[in-house]
Amino acid sequence: MRKPIASIGSIALVAALVAPAVFTSCKQQDTVTDLRIKTLDSSTAAKRAVDIDSSIRATVADGLSLTVWAVDSLVISPIAIDIDDHGKIYYATTNRQKNSEFDIRGHRDWEIESISLQTVEDKRAFLRKTLSPENSKKNQWLADLNGDSSHDWRDMTIEKENVYRLEDTNGDGIADKTQLVVDDFHDEVTDVAGGILADGDDLYVAVAPDLWRMRDKNGDGIADEKTSISHGYGIHVGFGGHGMSGVEMGPDGRIYWQIGDIGFNGKGPDGQKWEHPNSGVIARSNPDGSDFEIFAHGLRNTHEFAFDEYGNLISEDNDGDHPGEKERLVYIVNGSDAGWRSNWQYGKYRDPNNNTYKVWMDEKMYLPRWEGQAAYITPCISNFVSGPAGFVYNPGTAMGPEYKNTFFVAEFVGNPASSGVHSFRLNPKGASFELGANKKILGGVLATGLDFGPDGALYVADWIEGWNTLPYGRVWKLDDKANANSAERQQTKTLLAAQFSKKNDSELGDLLKHADMRVRMKAQFELVKRGEKGKTVFAAALAQKQNQLARINAIWGISQLARKDKTHAEALLPLFQDADAEVRAQAAKWLGDIRYADAGAKLIPLLADTNSRVRFFAAEALGRIKYEPAINPLIALLRNNNDVDAYIRHAGSLALSRIGKSAPLIALAKDSSRALRIAAVVALRRMSDPGIAVFLNDNDEFVVTETARAINDDLSIKDALPALAGLLNTTRFTNEPLLRRVISANLRVGNDSAQQRLVTYAATEGKPAAMRAEAIDALSTWAKPSVLDRVDGRLRGPVERNASQLKSQVTQPFTQLLQNKDLAVRMSAVKAVSKLGIKEGASQLLALVKTDREPTIRVEALRTLVALQDPATEPAIKSALADKEKSVRVAGLDLL
Repeated sequence: MRKPIASIGSIALVAALVAPAVFTSCKQQDTVTDLRIKTLDSSTAAKRAVDIDSSIRATVADGLSLTVWAVDSLVISPIAIDIDDHGKIYYATTNRQKNSEFDIRGHRDWEIESISLQTVEDKRAFLRKTLSPENSKKNQWLADLNGDSSHDWRDMTIEKENVYRLEDTNGDGIADKTQLVVDDFHDEVTDVAGGILADGDDLYVAVAPDLWRMRDKNGDGIADEKTSISHGYGIHVGFGGHGMSGVEMGPDGRIYWQIGDIGFNGKGPDGQKWEHPNSGVIARSNPDGSDFEIFAHGLRNTHEFAFDEYGNLISEDNDGDHPGEKERLVYIVNGSDAGWRSNWQYGKYRDPNNNTYKVWMDEKMYLPRWEGQAAYITPCISNFVSGPAGFVYNPGTAMGPEYKNTFFVAEFVGNPASSGVHSFRLNPKGASFELGANKKILGGVLATGLDFGPDGALYVADWIEGWNTLPYGRVWKLDDKANANSAERQQTKTLLAAQFSKKNDSELGDLLKHADMRVRMKAQFELVKRGEKGKTVFAAALAQKQNQLARINAIWGISQLARKDKTHAEALLPLFQDADAEVRAQAAKWLGDIRYADAGAKLIPLLADTNSRVRFFAAEALGRIKYEPAINPLIALLRNNNDVDAYIRHAGSLALSRIGKSAPLIALAKDSSRALRIAAVVALRRMSDPGIAVFLNDNDEFVVTETARAINDDLSIKDALPALAGLLNTTRFTNEPLLRRVISANLRVGNDSAQQRLVTYAATEGKPAAMRAEAIDALSTWAKPSVLDRVDGRLRGPVERNASQLKSQVTQPFTQLLQNKDLAVRMSAVKAVSKLGIKEGASQLLALVKTDREPTIRVEALRTLVALQDPATEPAIKSALADKEKSVRVAGLDLL
């Protein structure tokens, strides 16, 4: 959603933002030329760089060199960096992290309210209520930044976010000038500025709740005009550093960006609503904000991502800080769901009326694909390095031959000794990839942002130390010694600085064959501006067969033209017959991306192509154009895949859901192919179609479990909840993910039959003890359940029911269960008796205090008697004080 253009206000002297200790060391040599520019003379910069180089114990891979490019008196805690075609580095830094961006781990009492927020305006209301002036005394921890002697939300409107531009004006290899380009963004719901992209005259700044396009209108180097091209980011107070970041220009000429799991809930300019408040997303739009869509979701905090020369979008997602978990390399495709939800991190775990079940860990969704893993997600490629931050791909001529076709990721873990930069390659595996050769190429530097300069070196932003914002930082230059001055790299640098608008069509056609992706894309984008003339050049590039990448960029260029005028798309249809599988795949992908409906019939044969990527993108395309005649061919694709390739399953099921016809999918419930039934469930889940309930009758346990996930989780398929609840005492399956969702469904349905099913299940010997305990726990909250789902922690809202009816129903069975042989059942029964005030269980509780073999039960039974204010309390305490176990005796003393 666009917001009106507004002018940016005045800014404080940049020298005031520089660390005093660092500033003093070169104070006499610094020259402040205006309020937002700071320069450093070359001799001082060089001396400081030498001092840093000699004092930092960084390690680099063989053949690489590391030198300081920007010293700490010019840089302030850089988060993200972006380098323009002339080698100027833009970097974002944060002031709001100090006092105005909160981490939920420091505000545990906010967890339930925070995870319940659904929009940015909900968050604003929450902050204004919780941090109201009336609550100032309770909020002394909040700095009084506006000096009004009140600690309230208005103090969150003071600190601003910054973007600086660094330059090496004399070409000696060390930055000597910095300018504060942006000093803005200070609403109470403003997050941290975590992403930037310099694109010609435009500067894109990602700072929740908006992605901003900014421009310098008067040529003074300062952005003085801003437009919000997308709004609705940052729903929750979540983990710090999970805001917006990773702004990139895509191969299709659209802007791509991400936010972590503090979420997004907003609309595109066309009014379409996109709701992902509990997960990270990748979004994209045209540079003016039009043609907006959420490209992918289910991410936790990817920070940055990169496109390779084939337009594959790769990133590494941060883990959830759980014991045994590891970060994940992810291949992000259109419509994908990587599986993460913030409600699996916090919220329900602080609610005494809920439980500690964690879907992400307990169902092993963080691992690469394994048999039995949830089918609706696109599994990760591999678990990889910790704390991923900056992320780039070698555009072709950077570094040296050893690092061609290589990704680079910054590892940020709070201290330089364990941080650095890793390189890795990916190898094709079906429609996705597997991890190839990888190694650590830089250590001893607390790396944040990464980017390749026009010179082909890798520039590394250095936070220096710790987790919190500091008044200093650095930028390093990491390079390949043997290739730093290669002719190819020098040519690339010259071309990136050139004005392609002055080149003729033939020259641009030749540049489509260049070894560097940046040059090819620059030529591509210029040809797109030329319309029909550009199309002619693209056609010539497609006709030749010697340079594959020129053909790929030509496909991208024609798809850009076709997005404005669909008649251009016809030129790509013959490529479906091309001998090059990648060309076939790219043609299918981008014709689908622009929703070229006339491609439908010709896409169908590609579903049987010998190449997995071709089949994948053909399926994706047929879904995007909603080509109904493709239903049966897509079903055939999924049958032949036999659930082997998870990405083919994703593309096929997503396509069927986008076509939107449920009857053929429901009919697959009778099909003998397990793979088809799984895919049908995934598709119906995306459609939120209650007809999915028929798959609860499947003979395959995994199919039934996946159906339960679809019905219960996220926004749920509410009309199918009664059918899910009905499984409780009829299913022969016993796995925990299924039974927890069945129990939860009964609690949510909430009628007499559901209550009776839970009572019966809890009392039935032979059922899994942990699940019987969960049924008891659910019943104990029946009158007023947690507002958060008992399985996935999603907001369900307040519910209140008649407590007396429940009590009469459960008194006898719960009293009997106090003597159950299973510890989990006894413990839940004791707690339920306490919570529901069942005084009839007093004698059994006293017996537990005196004779139960488990000290934890003896303690809980004692506490329950005290809570019930039963006369048996006195003998129970006497028994506890004489107990052989110290923990029981201590409990008795505490309750005297």
